[in-house]
Amino acid sequence: MEPVNPDEAPVEPAMTPFERLSSFEALLQAYRQAARGKRARPDVAAFDYHLEGWLLRLRDRLVARTYRPGPYRRFTITDPKPRVISAAPFADRVVHHALVNVLEPLYERRFIPHSYANRLGKGIHKALRQAKLYARRYKYVLRCDIVQCFPSIDHAILRRNLARVVRDDAVLWLCERILAGGVGELVDQYTLVVFPGDDPTVAALRPRGLPIGNQTSQFWANCYLHPLDLFVMSELRCPAYLRYVDDFLLFSNDKATLHRWKAAIIAFLASQLRMTLHVRESTVTPVRVGFPFLGFQVFPTHRRLRRRNGVAFARRLRSMYRAYQAGELPIATMRTRIRGWIAHVAHGYTWRLRESLLIVRTSDAEEEP
Repeated sequence: MEPVNPDEAPVEPAMTPFERLSSFEALLQAYRQAARGKRARPDVAAFDYHLEGWLLRLRDRLVARTYRPGPYRRFTITDPKPRVISAAPFADRVVHHALVNVLEPLYERRFIPHSYANRLGKGIHKALRQAKLYARRYKYVLRCDIVQCFPSIDHAILRRNLARVVRDDAVLWLCERILAGGVGELVDQYTLVVFPGDDPTVAALRPRGLPIGNQTSQFWANCYLHPLDLFVMSELRCPAYLRYVDDFLLFSNDKATLHRWKAAIIAFLASQLRMTLHVRESTVTPVRVGFPFLGFQVFPTHRRLRRRNGVAFARRLRSMYRAYQAGELPIATMRTRIRGWIAHVAHGYTWRLRESLLIVRTSDAEEEP
């Protein structure tokens, strides 16, 4: 018998994105991501107890295309303003992570560098640092905020966006399943806007909204607003722009230019994304007086925590103390939450606030990253 030539051995075809997504190994990785820091929760612990069975069941349902998302659990948080959170069942959160793990590399190479939300190596603190750098270089800032961003995301526009990038029909099928599962979740959070050329009756029936709380929703918001990033950078040729979800800043040395850009952005959002700006809150201001961004007041030389954020934490702190004294909150959990807040607000001049709230005595100088 002649030996087999390795060069002539059959080569197995590469796995498709959906095959990778629905593999046991990919679902196990997605489980670890979804469970990080949450394994003490009852739903996560129950999933973990029958981990292999759950993952095999999810794999089989995905492969057979019989997967259907479960119902959401809704609750409201006020940090600092009220928001309705829609929590998917834990098994669905595993699928969300697996899907984003496949979609993310396709979009990451397309995203602009100064989009900071829900991206590896980005985040709030880097966005704040970049905003301060721009404030040192330019005289004026246009700060913009989209009205009801997540409730107003139009499914038809998002589907077209995904179809232009994703070439695997099975992956698009899963995107459609998750989108359909969230229809109506934020219907009471959306105020109907009738855009030019709309039939009001038809416009009211357009599926829209991404449940706040899904991993897919955070990622898809970036995908949805990516055309806005390209418009600002390529069409308006803004030299200094950054965005964190629906909050974004444009900088210039000329106030008239910023006002002209604001009008162009309003028109673009309406015609291309069916969104609107908070017109009164989207203002042009001198950077020297400071401007609000991501919970801080940003100046060219420093940052300060916005008063309402400090007040909100003071309320949470009192609530935590009461829960601890009643035996409802472990001391370790309370310490973890407080340390997390300290790590966040230490990115601004907040030493006296921390001292007054926590009665902390420290000789550490305030650092400005």
